[in-house]
Amino acid sequence: MPQTLLIHVRFRRLFAHVPSGELLRFVLVGIGNTVFGYATFACFTLLLGSVYPRHGYILAGAISGVVNISVAFLGYKWFVFKTKGDYLGEWVRCMVVCSSGIVIGLILLPVLVFAVRRLTPMDEAAPYIAAAVLACFNAIYNFLGNRKFTFKRGLTGPGN
Repeated sequence: MPQTLLIHVRFRRLFAHVPSGELLRFVLVGIGNTVFGYATFACFTLLLGSVYPRHGYILAGAISGVVNISVAFLGYKWFVFKTKGDYLGEWVRCMVVCSSGIVIGLILLPVLVFAVRRLTPMDEAAPYIAAAVLACFNAIYNFLGNRKFTFKRGLTGPGN
């Protein structure tokens, strides 16, 4: 079997369980929310940096995370998973999935900032670089968590 065909077959098998278009819609919402989320993180880091110069980015991560979850929830509900009704239940489950990702991120963020500061000359940019790395992790984590838990058809209300 030619190498490109083998790669194509493996790629299709990897995503065979994802309904057609769902992953693409998630990526599109994710790109928009990542830009929005990174911008809110950067703004809060800038604002809080004068008050807490070395660790303002941690509080900025927590505040921007809560704002971003609520914005992302609507994109996931209306555009990605296209569920009807049960706004409160799905929002709570989305908060659980995304908040657990935030907790993981808040634990890893200082570790990554420390690593960037020690391994590179980019001391001032370290929080921003670390947040960009964590954004990639969160994209995968949130897709799987929201697909398997938040918007799982068996968990949502009667409209699905």
